[in-house]
Amino acid sequence: MAKENWQKYKLLRLLELLQQETDEEHPLTTNTICARLTELGLPCERRTLSKDIALLNSIGYEVMCQRVGKEYGYYITDRSFSVPELKILIDAVQAASFITEKKTAELVDKLAALGGSHKADILKSNMVCFNTRKHSNESIFYNVGYLEDAIEQQKKVRFHYFGLNERGEKVYRRDHDFYVVEPIALIYNEDNYYLRAYSTKYDAPTNYRVDRMDGVDILHEPISEATLALRDEVEHYTGRAFKMYGGEEADIVLEFNDSLIGVIYDRFGEATPMMRSGEGKCVATVKVQLSPVFWGWLFQFAGEMRILAPDDVIAKFKEHAGKMFG
Repeated sequence: MAKENWQKYKLLRLLELLQQETDEEHPLTTNTICARLTELGLPCERRTLSKDIALLNSIGYEVMCQRVGKEYGYYITDRSFSVPELKILIDAVQAASFITEKKTAELVDKLAALGGSHKADILKSNMVCFNTRKHSNESIFYNVGYLEDAIEQQKKVRFHYFGLNERGEKVYRRDHDFYVVEPIALIYNEDNYYLRAYSTKYDAPTNYRVDRMDGVDILHEPISEATLALRDEVEHYTGRAFKMYGGEEADIVLEFNDSLIGVIYDRFGEATPMMRSGEGKCVATVKVQLSPVFWGWLFQFAGEMRILAPDDVIAKFKEHAGKMFG
């Protein structure tokens, strides 16, 4: 190897060693670093090591130095993610049901490694295993990649779509025929990834669970101007929609006890306008999708929350409630 290339390789392995195995509590001494590099076939002396450290510092890596007995010890503290940030990301991966068990383990290992070997052990030893029912579709990450590419390229996509029977087996919709849609956006909601897309068959936007897709393929056909316009509405849609289930959209007025103010903010956002309607009660106007999911959510607050308007929604709610006992 040419001397110039050898020196570059040596610097890369030195940086890798410091990033993976050091932090403020675990510096590596000069002798240890020289020995480790020598084991890799990269002879290193104390005098040249100090120059290499200085070079790394000059290009922004911030290699810190402290006394360790009679020697100097070196470590890196400035990482892309802090331990609390990595902990949050690891917990999110653990809790997300659309990520399979196998991929969860792989992602946790990768995220923990970003904190260095010592912090990785701490992060994984303090890891809480959530009681999450993980999905089994290992192709979801490929699906997300294809769909992101299609969105960027403004192309249509096709895919097979399936549900599950009582034995957990795939049951393909439309007799295993392809769905062809115009992708609008990928939306993460309630532990699942959804494709928001315009369907020419139904002449309306609809949602598809990404983990229920097979054989995702990008077509050469461009999406329509109408679909491009719908992309501008995605941010507003995610703010007003009640989960990713179909249903007629409606503006409704809810009255609720003060104890549910936090529930309303959690569901519809902390910018939701409210006003006092009486002692211990507030009202808010929110936009929802009138679906079984919404009715079920409302049922759990019986006696503490009610619909004030419009009348047709009140009638639908009573009808839905009647079916439970009819």
